Amino acid sequence: MIEMPAKLKARKARKDAKRDGKKRQIAESAIEALKELGYANTSLRDIADKSDLSLGMLHYYFEDRSDLIIYCVSIYKEEFVRNLTVALKKAEGRDAVIREFTNALVASIVNDEMTHRLWYDIRTQAMFDETFRPVVSEIEMKLIGIVRAAVIKAGDKAPDNIELSYALLDGVFRYLMQNQIAGPKLTCDQMTAVFRALLTKFL
Repeated sequence: MIEMPAKLKARKARKDAKRDGKKRQIAESAIEALKELGYANTSLRDIADKSDLSLGMLHYYFEDRSDLIIYCVSIYKEEFVRNLTVALKKAEGRDAVIREFTNALVASIVNDEMTHRLWYDIRTQAMFDETFRPVVSEIEMKLIGIVRAAVIKAGDKAPDNIELSYALLDGVFRYLMQNQIAGPKLTCDQMTAVFRALLTKFL
């Protein structure tokens, strides 16, 4: 097999990086439209209009609406996972893990509730449209990994049924996030108390 010359490799790497950067830029604009309108009510034309992008530009970088939405959800959840990971790294000991994990979850609900709404929308769609199932499964495995890391960091052995702990935490997170949008809203202190009570039970 003939190896690509270093100069061509470097050129290809720059081109790929530029393309990836543009895709991410488009996706960040598209997320604003998606989190406002939701999956079912958003076409590529809607995204183009709200993002000040041409329909041709969207089609150039993404095969279809599903391809774009999968990419959007992936980059958003990457940031969510990264923020939770950073919070856990700062914590030493069970009390600190509960405090830092709780603070990160509450901050994410307050700052990104509409983006979380898009995630739950897509996760529900995955039950009907298998196109979304691989990315939803991949993201949920990362989130389960975060919960497992929190349990271990708190000084305990991760249980065999760690998925149950994740499901409990996810259910509470979704409920509180939903209330931020549709009401009744809870204060940050109230949400903090709810998460601390729950995390204290399985950490």
